Amino acid sequence: MLGSTCRTKLKTTSCGRLEEPRQPLYVAARARDPTFEKLMEKYKNLLKVIAIQDLILANPKNQSVSVDFLSRLSQKLHLNHGATSFLRKYPHIFHIFYEPTKSQPFCRLTSAALEISHQEAKAVNASLPVVLDRLVRILSMSASKMVPLRAIFKVWRELGLPDDFEDSVISQNPHLFQLCEAHEPNTHLLQLVDELPNNHFTAAVENWRVLECCKEDCSVDRTEIQFSFKHAYPPGMRLSQNYKAKVKKWQSLPYVGPYEMMREKKSKAGMMASEKRAVSIVHEFLSLTVEKMIDVEKISQFRKWFGIGLNIRDLFLDHPGIFYLSTKGKQHTVFLREAYERGCLIEPNPVYDARRRLLDLVVLGRRGLPAVNSKFSDRSSSNENGQEDNQQRHDLSSP
Repeated sequence: MLGSTCRTKLKTTSCGRLEEPRQPLYVAARARDPTFEKLMEKYKNLLKVIAIQDLILANPKNQSVSVDFLSRLSQKLHLNHGATSFLRKYPHIFHIFYEPTKSQPFCRLTSAALEISHQEAKAVNASLPVVLDRLVRILSMSASKMVPLRAIFKVWRELGLPDDFEDSVISQNPHLFQLCEAHEPNTHLLQLVDELPNNHFTAAVENWRVLECCKEDCSVDRTEIQFSFKHAYPPGMRLSQNYKAKVKKWQSLPYVGPYEMMREKKSKAGMMASEKRAVSIVHEFLSLTVEKMIDVEKISQFRKWFGIGLNIRDLFLDHPGIFYLSTKGKQHTVFLREAYERGCLIEPNPVYDARRRLLDLVVLGRRGLPAVNSKFSDRSSSNENGQEDNQQRHDLSSP
């Protein structure tokens, strides 16, 4: 494998590959990319906002939730300073109001946040053909052409699926998908009905290779780029000549693509080809996500079904030119490096655009509010209910 930094001592494994020592320090010692770290600093709060938003929207008849209920979930939602404090940080998203019939404060989304939610829902519904293709591709990367339904539930938002995808996508397309009973109780497997030929799909990396070769100013030998992946390293990461030589050698290694099945070979060459195929699979998986990023634990749910015998987190760390691993927040998040420029997707999509608008409101925080009564009121939503406007004068300092 390729080591992700040049500062720690390499060791040789039994199969002759060079690996970094697997220690907790290994993650901490990776070369950090300030652009991705700043983006994740915003995203970790966005994830908390989305969790509360989902609770508010869960009841279509009464899209609100009591502040007391959110306070009881503070630890689970990672609201370190309590629910009330967190809600007040984002008045452009959350509107606190007093419900006289229940004698307690409640929270709902502002009109701006609701508009963004509707925009995302419309974008998701409009992209259903793309979503179908994503699901078929994921199943096609599995040797058995099936994956656990619970694994898809873990990544439904990342794949841009509707929240009722089991009914609106799977059940509505019986010619593509079927649910099978698994050996475990209360577990179902999502299976591809018709097996497609290996050459039916073209991986994202192959499209990049074609574009590179077609450039007028292409200076790369076409035989060299045949098995290559796009690389770009964190700013300031020191690459020794020895490391660059190893990367060049790894780039030239032939391998089986993500939609082709390979036979396991226990030779050194077979192990290296297996590792490169694992890189191609996770590269393709990230390419299929809406935001070209995912929680490492979520993608790890597919490891066995994709035939990846390596630790996926180590795979990301060993290839810092292709992936970037961030540890901000309570999770490890991996980005497809080539898909981003200056913290934004190079090729955005409508679902991403809606989510980015919500992120903008998170970044806005309390800025842009009128000076009078700005602590509790949001002018964009205060005209929706006259009675609630009168009750906003109550002191909501305690949940």
